[in-house]
Amino acid sequence: MNYRNLTPSMSVLLAFEAAARHESYTRAAEELALTQSAVTRQVQALEQQLGVALFRREGRAVKLTDVGRLYHREISEALGRVRSATLHAMAHQAGAGSLRLATLPTFGSKWLLPRLHDFYRQHPDILVHINSRIEHVDFATSGIDAAIVVATGDQPGLVCHRLYAEELMVVLSPTLAASRAEWTPAAISQQVLLSVVNNPNAWGEWFSHHGQAHQSMRLGPSFELTSHLIQAVRADIGIGLVPRVLITDELASGELVSPVLPYASARGYYLVYPPRNGALPALQAFREWLLAKA
Repeated sequence: MNYRNLTPSMSVLLAFEAAARHESYTRAAEELALTQSAVTRQVQALEQQLGVALFRREGRAVKLTDVGRLYHREISEALGRVRSATLHAMAHQAGAGSLRLATLPTFGSKWLLPRLHDFYRQHPDILVHINSRIEHVDFATSGIDAAIVVATGDQPGLVCHRLYAEELMVVLSPTLAASRAEWTPAAISQQVLLSVVNNPNAWGEWFSHHGQAHQSMRLGPSFELTSHLIQAVRADIGIGLVPRVLITDELASGELVSPVLPYASARGYYLVYPPRNGALPALQAFREWLLAKA
């Protein structure tokens, strides 16, 4: 068997992977800085080499066939390993290299960045490139080495290090907090309740924990970022349920008030990464530092 026939060129594979991820030749061309016709020719060449159709036309759009979807999954993982190996080699050449880290925006700004100077003090030869991500991180295609996420447990296929258990705190502005002598769960249920979109069930779980009827909830606006919710609480738009680790400074300064004890949710903060990235020197150093800090 001629293995060359089973090894399409990298340019062809990159064109297919981008087109399959977007299910669009146009968007793939924009990403790869090619013309749409060039991407189309690359995909057609791959289909000819494989002897199968990877896409089907639906009007002016393209959709993956069943075999195209299976091939894309395998190719994405393989390209991810190639990128990881390349970064590993570059890091070895540089002595330590760099780390591409995805993190939740508010955790990054409120917890990680104020402490990162200590990491640089210990590891001045390592650069940490931070990407703010709310959605799921695709390690196969994004070029991200590791991520800090909130989850209810270990993530399949990833190495997971638990950093913090999530403790949620009811937070009010000082003005609203001073309007009552006592803030019972029943009194809290009468307020406008603010939430974040990635944890829509938080108030329902809190109500159940405190034996309050869900029908009494006055749900208010939801926010994509926890930092925006915190600003809304300060502006007396409503009250929030916020992870304790993100508001330690505001509580210490009196900018926010929490009148009840924290509530332990089922979620936690994790450092996660594919097993293949575990040997990256920069990730090893960052992991040890982060676990010691957390």
